[in-house]
Order: sequence, then C-alpha cells, then structure tokens
Amino acid sequence: MIQICRIKAYEIGLKYRNNRLVDVLSEGRHLVRFTDQVDVYDMTERFTPRQPLEILLGYPLLAERLQMVEVGEQQLALQFDNGQLTDVLKYGQYAFWKGVVSRAFQLVDIGSYVIDAAVDARLFQHASLMAFIREFRVEAYEKAVLLVDGKYAQILEAGVYRYWRNQQSIELRRLDMRMLQMEIPGQEMLTKDKATLRMNGHIQYKVQDIYRAVMENKDFEKQLYVQVQMAFRALVGALSLDELLEKKGELSEMMLQDIQREGDVLGLTILSCGVKDIILPGEMRDIMNQVLMAEKKAQANVIMRREETASTRSLLNTAKLMEENEMLWKLKEMEYIERISEKINQLNLSGGSLLSEQLKELFLTKK
Repeated sequence: MIQICRIKAYEIGLKYRNNRLVDVLSEGRHLVRFTDQVDVYDMTERFTPRQPLEILLGYPLLAERLQMVEVGEQQLALQFDNGQLTDVLKYGQYAFWKGVVSRAFQLVDIGSYVIDAAVDARLFQHASLMAFIREFRVEAYEKAVLLVDGKYAQILEAGVYRYWRNQQSIELRRLDMRMLQMEIPGQEMLTKDKATLRMNGHIQYKVQDIYRAVMENKDFEKQLYVQVQMAFRALVGALSLDELLEKKGELSEMMLQDIQREGDVLGLTILSCGVKDIILPGEMRDIMNQVLMAEKKAQANVIMRREETASTRSLLNTAKLMEENEMLWKLKEMEYIERISEKINQLNLSGGSLLSEQLKELFLTKK
C-alpha cells in the first residue's frame, strides 16, 4: 500500500526500508510505502540521525547535502550562523545541512592555556563560550605571578586575563603594590644593663620585586615580621635604659639601615620604621618616677637658693642706701606701716593730747 509524505519548506526527509537508507526526500509531496519509514529533519538545525553518521555518509546523495565538521580532542569549534556565534562544539563529528543557513566554523586549539589572538575578544562574553574560559582580574594597584601546573609562567600587570579551561592548572598569586604598613606589637626585651621593657613599633614598605617576594621566599610578610623583631631586639640589647630613652628619636634611623638590607632579600623596599612606645614595667616605672622627682627637687632647691641669694643681696644694697639717707629710712618705715594698716580692721586710740605728739615723733624727721 502507498501513502503520501509531505516535506515542508526547509525540511528534508530520509526514507528507510528495512532499516536501510534508500532515498532522500526534498520539499514536496512524495508517495511512499506503508512499510517505509521517513525521518523528517529541520534543515536549519544540526543533523542528528538515528543511525551512525559514518554509515549514512556512504550514501552519496545524502553526503553531498551535508557540511561536516571534525573537532579534535584538544580543539573547540566555534559555530557562526549568518556571522553570529551560536554554539561551541567539543570533541566529535558533526553534520549540518547545506544551503539554508550560511554557516562557518572556526577551529581553536585548547591544548595550551593561552587563547590564540585569532579568537575575537568580543566573543568571550557569549554564554556558550564562557563555560570553556577561565577569567582572572588583576586590580589597578596589584601585580600577579602566573603559575601554570605549579611552575612560574609570567608576571601579570593590572588587567583582565582569560585562559582556556583545560587540563592545565592555573593559579594567580596577587600582591598589593601600594605602600603597606605592618604593626609590631609589644615585645619584651632586655637592655644592655638588663632592664626589662616592652616596645611597640611599625614599619612601612612596598613590594619592589614580585618574583623574588613570591617565588624565592615563602610567606615574605612573616619573614619581614621576624626580621623587624630581631632588629628591635638587637638595637635594644646594645643600649642601656638611659641611652635608649635619650635616643628614642634616633632609633628609627638606626633600625632602618638594618631592616632595609633584609627587605632587599625579600624583594621589598622599606620606606620607614619607627618606635611608637617604650613601656616600662610597674616597678621600673615607679623607680624612674622617683628619680625624676629627686632630680626636679634638686633643681628646685638650686633655684630657691639662687633666688634667696639674690634677695639677700638686694636687701643689703637697700640697707646701705637707708643708712646713708635718713629720709629714705622714714619712707621705708612709712611703707611698712601702710602695709600693716591695710590688715587692721579696727583702730582704738588712747592717750589724749599726747597722741598727736607721738605721731609727730613717728612721722616727722628730726633736724
């Protein structure tokens, strides 16, 4: 018996008889047996037959209608339909119908992590391609060491970097290239004269050689911290407590030279270092306060003796002038009487007419 099979526009039919391909049906109406099977395919889509593609390609009438794409194990194929990226094909064999959609394919090698410059960077944001790409960002204030399979590859400046997602491991070790500061908390130390104290400090530095900092030194920040500690201890141990307190302002310059040499080994530039606080234990602090008080008392006594001597000398000069000038004597006498009178709240007078004579004797100079 016969039946009619209709093939629409942009479709194609494969007629099978006894599970073997016997004809390719194009657009139109076709008479086929009831026992025949016809598979209809959309020619705008990829061809995915129910039989192995290798067998069907042996039929010349079908093979000439297909565009074949072979993708190797270390390759990807970028599929462009009418100039637009539509899909990314992995390892395998693919078939597409000719003549309906203008298709082009770009084979790219992903055996190496480096993306070939021939791949348009504008495609990296396409969803189908992003799954095959690893993206890394290095900020404007950073640099990074690129490690591939655990080995040094290159130094990366600021920017966005993309690599193929393959079997190779990729690691970025970023470092901040800005000025950095490290705090050195209180460290108990012994001075040259065996006095115990604690010292707080800080250090400012920048990474100068990122390769040396990352590849030649492990945990360079910890190493720097230890070196600063050792420099503090060496400096304090070389000075007595008095010398340390007197030279507190000079300690920074004294330490900077020693720490800078260690910084060069670590790939760092030491910009500055300083001592914030010198903390004495309670007993030592009390002793220092007592010494300070004794010194200040001694200084005060010297000043008092100096003032007493000057005052005595002034009194002696005044006495000599009063001895030579009787009028000056009376003026001085009246000055003291005035001072005394200022402190008297009430004055009682007695003696009658003799009082005026007594005041004359007191205030009038005898000739």
